[in-house]
Amino acid sequence: MKIRRAEEKDIPQMLELLRQVNLVHHIGRPDLFKKATKYTADELKTILNDKNRPIFGAVDDNDIMVGYAFCVHQQHIGSNLLTDVKTLYIDDICVDENTRGQHVGKTIYDYVISWAKENGYYNVTLNVWNCNEGAMKFYEALGMKPYKVGMEQIL
Repeated sequence: MKIRRAEEKDIPQMLELLRQVNLVHHIGRPDLFKKATKYTADELKTILNDKNRPIFGAVDDNDIMVGYAFCVHQQHIGSNLLTDVKTLYIDDICVDENTRGQHVGKTIYDYVISWAKENGYYNVTLNVWNCNEGAMKFYEALGMKPYKVGMEQIL
């Protein structure tokens, strides 16, 4: 397995992975998540060409994507409140259900951390839904710690 930047040829597999990760969210919170994918093929083409939104894919020996990390560059330049640090936000991370348990997720995460360090980022952040306990445990095992909490009251 190797990690590389995602390419247009990966879009069909990325759509399948997006379906898989959204299904976890739909099952956990059907009141919020539809049975759909987060992005369309056209939206993925746009993201692939945005230098501020790198997508890193884990590919097998046949160059088929088995996992990904969608990332977003964030920086609050000139903010009255926040310091001017570069943050790499992991917008979405997924490992194909057929390759889970093979350390694909850890390999992708380690690559993202290494890439962020090499490119001068201060931190790497992500959000995880409370209903996704497996992901929460995974990220904590990698050394991530909560830095803010979203809360709700359903009316």
